[in-house]
Amino acid sequence: MLDANPSAGESRSSAEPGQVRVPKILELLHRTYPDARCSLDFKTSFQLLVATVLSAQCTDERVNLVTPALFARFPTPALMATADLGEVEQIIRSTGFFHNKAKNVVAAARKIAAEFGGNVPATMPELLTIPGVARKTANVVLSNAFGVFEGIAVDTHVARLAQRLGLTPESDPNKIERDLVAIFPRGEWGFVNHALIAHGRAICQARKPLCHSCPLLKLCPTGLALNRS
Repeated sequence: MLDANPSAGESRSSAEPGQVRVPKILELLHRTYPDARCSLDFKTSFQLLVATVLSAQCTDERVNLVTPALFARFPTPALMATADLGEVEQIIRSTGFFHNKAKNVVAAARKIAAEFGGNVPATMPELLTIPGVARKTANVVLSNAFGVFEGIAVDTHVARLAQRLGLTPESDPNKIERDLVAIFPRGEWGFVNHALIAHGRAICQARKPLCHSCPLLKLCPTGLALNRS
């Protein structure tokens, strides 16, 4: 998982070459992934926050296998705040980096219970004060739990596709998000996040992109270069 902390909405000249292709890219993404949405299972904003923290360096599928037991045992911040760290570690072990994740999840619950009345805050500044939450996680929670769009969550899929599509030359997630929010309409930020992730999983994979099956090929400088070689 990559986290970013840019000033959302600040334009960058590095993203300008992609501006003329953005409407067509959006059209094709909507046509190909009309139901793109968050693939993490959750019922509450707190559960989404926890699931997103657990998704670092782990697939959403694996997280979805782990969270039912975790949320059955600790469904609310108040209950998670009293959790035994070793028990949480055991439940989430298969997600990797479980020592640090368990520590962050319990600390986040304690912060939410003690300082936010047991409710996950719905603003970016407040979310960023919670242990284990950086801008990427905050964007996921805000957009999917509250319908608030402060930016585009940049994970490894979003970063890879933004670079391959020529929408940014940057490798730093902070700068990638800044470039993306400068060229995509604010109302599309949530969809762009989910659609790029879906496309990264299905077609534009890290090691072997399936360019021959890609609906975006004619708009993709990387794909066109690969197919010409």
